[in-house]
Amino acid sequence: MKEPYIKEVPIIDLNKSESDLSIVQSIIESQRRLDLAHQNFEYARGELIDYYAYQIKSEQAKLSYLLKQAKNKKIEVDTNEARKVYRKINMYDE
Repeated sequence: MKEPYIKEVPIIDLNKSESDLSIVQSIIESQRRLDLAHQNFEYARGELIDYYAYQIKSEQAKLSYLLKQAKNKKIEVDTNEARKVYRKINMYDE
């Protein structure tokens, strides 16, 4: 379950289109991690229940923040559609 740490590029250093794309990508990734945490929570035992509960809460907070950022920048994001696109993209990466 160990995931490599990937440093995110500060949005301040990006132009508008790159910034918008970065926010959308972060929303998709956060949604994916939230879905994964929910799936893992279903099968968790013992202390892992608390771990996944905190992970779910953390991803929900991050997703909420990113959606507010997108709303403030007037970026329209359909998370269901974004999830479908993400799955299609990753299907070709495997």
